[in-house]
Amino acid sequence: MFELAQALAVAKSRQDVPAALKVLHEDMQLEAPAFGTSARGLAENEKVLTRFFASFPDYNVALEGHAANDDTLVCWGRVQMTMTGDRFGMVPNGRRADLPVFIQFAFKDDRIVRERFVFDLAELCAQSGVSTDTVRRKIFGMSASGSLPPNDSYCVANRTPDDSRSAGETRRRDQDGTIV
Repeated sequence: MFELAQALAVAKSRQDVPAALKVLHEDMQLEAPAFGTSARGLAENEKVLTRFFASFPDYNVALEGHAANDDTLVCWGRVQMTMTGDRFGMVPNGRRADLPVFIQFAFKDDRIVRERFVFDLAELCAQSGVSTDTVRRKIFGMSASGSLPPNDSYCVANRTPDDSRSAGETRRRDQDGTIV
């Protein structure tokens, strides 16, 4: 399991999307709660990775440790990446951010079928010289008041103090506007 995760880390650190796709299962689900990203299937993962590398062209991940059971692998380490462009609603300072990262993997048919990529968006924003609030509004479509558009998903990292869900869970509004 770790060998597949390490191969994916190497491919992503080279921004080599075709090499990354080779270790992914056709049903691959990529989740990055900090960015509100969830991609399923190889075509969607290719699109998301290509867009990610356009925003972070020098992305590098170093896996420093891991733990596993029969069907899950959790890795931890550091990512270095420079935010570029104005995709997130502001022009960054051009400095390379260095952040801790935790990545949960699941496997199927000797391939990675799920990756959950967890890091601190506020720390990335701070190191990149951009407003976390502005970036969150751009990513999650929140208004200045913090309200969500109907049927939109957001990460519970932005939850209110009375919210009982844990950080990293994804929430959305159903058809009548209720957050579920």
